Amino acid sequence: MFRDITDDLLRWKNKANRKPLLLTGVRQCGKTYIVEKFGREHFQSYVYVNFESSENIPGIFDYDFDVRRILTELEYYFKTKIIPGETLVFFDEIQVCPRAITALKYFCENMKELHLVCAGSLLGVAIKRDQVSFPVGKVNRLRLYPMSFKEFVLANGRGDLIDVFSQWPTDREIPALYSVPMERLLKEYYVVGGMPEAVKTWIQTHDIEQVEEVHREILNDYADDFAKHAPAQEVPKIRWVWDSVPVQLAKENNKFVFSHVKEGKRSAQLEDALQWLRDAGLITQSELVEKPELPLSGFSDKTAFKVYMSDVGLLRTKSGVSAKTILEESGPYEKYKGAFAENYVLNELQACGKEPYYWRSGNTAEVDFIFEEDGEIVPVEVKAADNTQAKSFRLYCKRYEPRIGFKLSQKNIAENPCEKSKAVNLPLYLGWNIDRYIKQTEEKL
Repeated sequence: MFRDITDDLLRWKNKANRKPLLLTGVRQCGKTYIVEKFGREHFQSYVYVNFESSENIPGIFDYDFDVRRILTELEYYFKTKIIPGETLVFFDEIQVCPRAITALKYFCENMKELHLVCAGSLLGVAIKRDQVSFPVGKVNRLRLYPMSFKEFVLANGRGDLIDVFSQWPTDREIPALYSVPMERLLKEYYVVGGMPEAVKTWIQTHDIEQVEEVHREILNDYADDFAKHAPAQEVPKIRWVWDSVPVQLAKENNKFVFSHVKEGKRSAQLEDALQWLRDAGLITQSELVEKPELPLSGFSDKTAFKVYMSDVGLLRTKSGVSAKTILEESGPYEKYKGAFAENYVLNELQACGKEPYYWRSGNTAEVDFIFEEDGEIVPVEVKAADNTQAKSFRLYCKRYEPRIGFKLSQKNIAENPCEKSKAVNLPLYLGWNIDRYIKQTEEKL
C-alpha cells in the first residue's frame, strides 16, 4: 500500500547533510513495513535489527560507542556486509536498547555516509521513563501516522479520484460522478480508519466484523502496553483517561475535563496518565488559543485543550458506534457524527504537517481548528453535515481578518467570501488536499 512518507524518505536518502533518521509513530501504524519496503526498493542491501525480538543484539552496544566496531559485529551477527552508501540499516524498537539511542550521536559524527533509520513506537515513553541520553541535534525526524484518507482511497484502487481532485479548482462544482464515490469512501474510512492491518482486511474481505476484530486486537495491544511499560501506579489512571476520550469528544463542549474521567479525581492526579498516552502517540491534544497571534504555541492555554485519538476507525470501534449507523446514516448519533468528523479533520491536518489549535471567545464562539501557514493563521470550521452557517467562523473572520479560511462539511466546493477573508467551502473528503487549496486561494488574492 502506498504511503506518502516514501517521498520524505527519498529526500532524506539524498540529503547531503543527512543524519540518522528517527521515525516515530503510534504502534502498528506501519513503520516496519514502510522502512523494509523502502530499504528493499532503494538500496542494494538491507539489514533489519529488531532490539525487541533478540536478547543478544543489545550486548553489541554495551562495550563502547565505536561505530565501526558496532557495524562489524552486526555484520558477523547477520552474516551480511554493511556498505555505507549502499546498505540501509534499520534499528527497530530502539527504545529497548538505550545505549543504541545514545550511539546515534556517534553514527552522526563518525559515519555520515551510512543510511541509518531508527524506529520506536514507545520511544517517547522510554526516554522519560529510563532517562535516556537522547542525541539532541544529531538525528533527522519523521513521523508516520495511520493511513490518511488519500492513502485509503489509493489502497481501495481509486487512484483515478485522487488524480481528478489533485487538479480540481475551487470555483467548479463537483458533479455526482466524483462526489458520490468519495462520500461513500469517506464513510468507509470512518468505519475502517487508517491502521494498515484494518485497511488490508477491509480491502481483502469487505467484512466489517473482521475489521472490528483487527481493531479490538490493536486496542487490546495498546492496553497491554499500559501494563508492560507504564509505572504500576499509573496504569489504572491511564485506562481511565483512555476510556474517557471518546465520551468527552462527543460532548457538545468537548474540552477535556479531568473531573469527567473519574469521579473525585483532579487534574494533578491524572496529568501524568494523559502525558503517557500523548508520549505513546495514542492521543493528540489541541490547545486553546484565545488571542490568535504568532507563534500560536506562545499564546496557547495549556490548561484548556481537547483530546483526539490517533485513528478515527479505532475511535469508532472504541465508541461502540455500529458501522451500519455510519454507512447508512441511520439512528440518532448526531453527537458522535460531529466527533468523528472533527477527529478525522484533526488527523488529516496532522498528516499534512499542521499543528492544530482551536480558538474560543469566552462561551460565545469557537472555531474548531487554527494553524500556522507561512506566517499566516488559517481558521478551519468543521461541520459533519451540509450546514455551513458558522456564526463563530464569521465572527473570527470579522475580528481577525485572516487572508484564507476553510469550512469543511458535506457541502459542495465553493468560494465563499467571509468579511474581508477568502473562505472556501471544502467537502470533508478533500481535507487531504488543503495545502493545494491554500496555494490556489493565495494566487487569487
